[in-house]
Amino acid sequence: MTTMTMNGQEVVLVYETMVGITERMLDAATASEWDRLAELEQECAAHARRLKANEGAGPLAGQERVRKVDAIRRMLDADRRIRDLTSPWMAHLSSLINSKSTERRVVRAYGV
Repeated sequence: MTTMTMNGQEVVLVYETMVGITERMLDAATASEWDRLAELEQECAAHARRLKANEGAGPLAGQERVRKVDAIRRMLDADRRIRDLTSPWMAHLSSLINSKSTERRVVRAYGV
């Protein structure tokens, strides 16, 4: 299958679409909607794959470059905020998994 290289405007539009998705991801993380967050992550990853498949577009210049850089900054900011929200949840989940694993080892070892 042949893929057509995106022009600069199309590249910028994909980045800006990804900004919207990361903002919805932040909303989902804020609301502890973990399933929705995972769905949105997959959606964002699909756009990232599309960009990677079209890497031959060449460097952007002028306003397109400014818009791309702004989009990347906004995504990175949202990503940092999402990690701030998900890190405590991931630590709690990890402790639950470790607790269950320890419990199973004790039961196996001592038949308690």
